[in-house]
Amino acid sequence: MSHDHQHSLAPSGQGTVVLNIGAGIGAMVIHTPGRLHGHEIEVSPVTDPARRTHAAVRARYVRSGVSFAVVIDSLPAGRYTVWRDPVTPLAEVEVPDGGVAEYDWPAAATAAA
Repeated sequence: MSHDHQHSLAPSGQGTVVLNIGAGIGAMVIHTPGRLHGHEIEVSPVTDPARRTHAAVRARYVRSGVSFAVVIDSLPAGRYTVWRDPVTPLAEVEVPDGGVAEYDWPAAATAAA
């Protein structure tokens, strides 16, 4: 997958993630295995698979150590497809109005490099 911009893959520090959520807008956190660090994961509205947004998997330091996740905010509330790779849907996740949906990437699933 090719994109015209770069993501910072530096680990996030405590309190560094700010989400744009509110009336009609939510966010999604996708927890992933560490081997996906640096991979970009795409999501799209279930009703419009061509309208995708993406973010890179980053290290997130938490009390118990390090975890890896994608954080995507500013999503209109609704049902989203999480894409395993550019052509393979992995799951559907409901993004709540003014809230945050969480999804655990299956350990057996891989992402396209």
